[in-house]
Amino acid sequence: MYTPKSYREERLDVLHALMAAHPLGALVRMGEDGLCADHLPFEIAPPTPDAPFGTLRAHVARANPLWRSNGADTLVIFQGPHAYITPAWYAAKEISGEEVPTFDYAVVHAHGRLRVMDERAWLLDFLARLTRRHEADQPQPWQLGDAPPAYIDKLLKAIVGIEIPLARLEGKWKMEQKNSLQDRMRVAHELSRTSMPESSRQLGALMAKSLSAAS
Repeated sequence: MYTPKSYREERLDVLHALMAAHPLGALVRMGEDGLCADHLPFEIAPPTPDAPFGTLRAHVARANPLWRSNGADTLVIFQGPHAYITPAWYAAKEISGEEVPTFDYAVVHAHGRLRVMDERAWLLDFLARLTRRHEADQPQPWQLGDAPPAYIDKLLKAIVGIEIPLARLEGKWKMEQKNSLQDRMRVAHELSRTSMPESSRQLGALMAKSLSAAS
């Protein structure tokens, strides 16, 4: 990924936070007919000696040929918040007019080799964690035990788990770094207005946090 130095984000906790907040990743690999992508909800596990950047975990349908690519090099793309930036938010627009629109965003690229996890116990543990996380905000969180055991057993036979111990992470935070502090603060403020789309507000919050950390 082309990433100018000023846009690079290399802090592991920051990268993991974006992946956790936007867990639907696009897993890209080389298939029989060329590049192939699968969109999967991932879990990111902390780093270990064998996976210094953490480990991604997910599951796929057994009918999906992805799991037959055991050992394959993969790229998983996590798209964070993004927004269109109008020139009207820049001070120079009123002075010289020498401004144009742009798009700001945060994204993480995760690299590693695919590892198949086809054990029942692994799948149950993973699905229980995934469910607890995504059901946490529900008034009455659903649990695996809420479904009949025979039904869960039937579904377990139709899926396969995957792990990707990460060998490399790339983060790109394109957030007005080339502009003045005044312009960056204005953009963050405009993006954070309640009338803006959710992704814009999320980017505004991320930009404001970045500006606060840098001050």
